[in-house]
Amino acid sequence: MKKTGTKTLKMLIRYMSTVALSLIILFGTSAGIKADEADAKRILKAMSNYMAAQESLSFEFDAILEVVTHDEQKLALASSGTATLKRPNKIHVTRSGGFADIEFSFDGKTLTLLGKGQNLYAQMEVPGTIDHLVDELQNTHNRPLPAADLLLSNSYDELMRDVVDIKDLGSGVIDGVECDYLAFRNKEVDWQIWIAHGDRPYPYRYVITSKHLSSGPQYTIQTRNWKTGGEVAAIDFHFKNSTKAEKIDLKDLRDADELPSHFKKGGTK
Repeated sequence: MKKTGTKTLKMLIRYMSTVALSLIILFGTSAGIKADEADAKRILKAMSNYMAAQESLSFEFDAILEVVTHDEQKLALASSGTATLKRPNKIHVTRSGGFADIEFSFDGKTLTLLGKGQNLYAQMEVPGTIDHLVDELQNTHNRPLPAADLLLSNSYDELMRDVVDIKDLGSGVIDGVECDYLAFRNKEVDWQIWIAHGDRPYPYRYVITSKHLSSGPQYTIQTRNWKTGGEVAAIDFHFKNSTKAEKIDLKDLRDADELPSHFKKGGTK
């Protein structure tokens, strides 16, 4: 069994080397690169414009967060959830996995984080738009929402910030949905995005790869069941404490992030 596994691995390495050589040849001409960049920007901008134009939308998602241990073992933490937003200032997100069952509710003034497993909740006042909320969560509280960059009203500008390399890799098919496949690089990360073809160019899959952490761990989010406008079910974005959860400080709400509390963060490579 071990011999067969080793042989398979060697064959895979040879195959990947051939693919790498083909990609070098494919992207070797400057004229082709410029055309690819222009097409990729156009496609990404069309997605951004489409997303920003939707006053209300909802979708489901599956996410994989990779972590690397000190002995270079790569682990994948899986979770699933839903997102519903109403522009400019209301959003509701759920996320459940093996370590947490969390609900985010924002009504334009107050953000509520409910830990369903512990029946605890925390609140903070963040009056403003969804864009402002995303910025506060990411930069002030280190609690990013899933695929937050894709939900911003100016997602194109945010995604293209500090980008140094762009590739249009043609079409890809995910779960029977044909998508444009684009790849981008900046100083911190490489990221890829698959955008559905047609008059509803929503982001189908989004992959971010770290360039400064050992073994290049990735964060992947794949969406499904997109709804917009009248298709979106009406929900109440105001938090109602129907389970009589206990209120605590935000800093004391454990396992509200995708990285569980018992996983200790390490340094870069």
